[in-house]
Order: sequence, then structure tokens, then C-alpha cells
Amino acid sequence: MDRQVVAVILAGGQGRRMGGVDKAMVSLAGRPLFAHVAARIRPQVAQLAISANGDPLRFAPFPVLPDAPARRGEGPLAGVLSALYWAEAQGARAVLSVPVDTPFLPGDLVSRLSGAGHAIACSQGRAHPSVALWPVRLRPRIESLFAQGERRLRMACEGAREIDFDATPDPFTNLNTPEDLSAAELILARGMP
Repeated sequence: MDRQVVAVILAGGQGRRMGGVDKAMVSLAGRPLFAHVAARIRPQVAQLAISANGDPLRFAPFPVLPDAPARRGEGPLAGVLSALYWAEAQGARAVLSVPVDTPFLPGDLVSRLSGAGHAIACSQGRAHPSVALWPVRLRPRIESLFAQGERRLRMACEGAREIDFDATPDPFTNLNTPEDLSAAELILARGMP
């Protein structure tokens, strides 16, 4: 566990491809998706919070970081920015961001990313900017990008070091559709990963 790193699960998406449901609460092997992600990340960090709007009680016992009112509905970069403010108040040096629909995250995610400063995870030749380590010192830069109208995580990750993770199944697979959810159920039923 890195005591200087906190984590935020980005759970503000609208789950359109999943039928418009609260994706964080979609059941996978009898537990909500956010619980799978939390179980993977919690042992690796000092604290864990959820970036989401709506009723915070659904994520108990984790703290919930809603978007600032002026940024509500502005995407995952708004969640990262709220998490950077929270991390700074906690005395952390960095925030790990992960999406709520990635239940197969690696157990060494934080240790591998934290050695690189600002870093994003990659797998199978593809970068995953929503799985990133954000040093708290980047908050003013992210704030500036946001003020300029930038909302893309990829743009905020410019200059970040890419850290490659090779595993099967892909540890950063997003569950976006009912078919993805069924495939994840099969993976878990086989005892993987």
C-alpha cells in the first residue's frame, strides 16, 4: 500500500450502452460493479473515494466526491479535478483514477504507476487515460485546461508516462454493454483473474 496515494473511482457515467442504468450499481457475480473495483484498489492506497453525483448513501461506507456545481455533468476530468482537491486536503501526493466498470484491475497497479510520477496505464497497445496516477501538483494545470474548455482526459494526460500491463483478460476491459457483463461473469466463474 502506498500511504501517499489516494484513489477515486470515476462513477459519474450515464451507462447509456448498459440501458441507461447506474453502471456503478450493476450486479456482477452478486455484487455491484463499484464493489469489485473498490476491492481491487482499496488495499493499494491510503484512502478511496467515489466520484459520483446523486445519492451518496449508495456508496457507503466510501466518501463521495460530487462534481462542483459548475462542473456537474462535465465528464471524468471534472471528477479527477474534484479528487485532486480532496487528495490535497488529505495530504496525499497523488490520486489514482479508475473507472467504475473495470473489475479486473491489477493488484500492482499503484506500485507500478507511482514509480513514474504522472502515469497512465496501457494494455494491448492501447492507452487508458481514465486509469492514471495524477500528482497533486498537477491540479493548477488541470484547472487551467478545464477553464479553457478542455474536457478530454487524454489531453490532460499529455506528457504522462505510459506503463504497459500485459495480462489476460485485459485488466482494463470496460464493461459497457450487457454482453460485456456476461463475458465478465464467465471470467469470474472460471476463477480468473
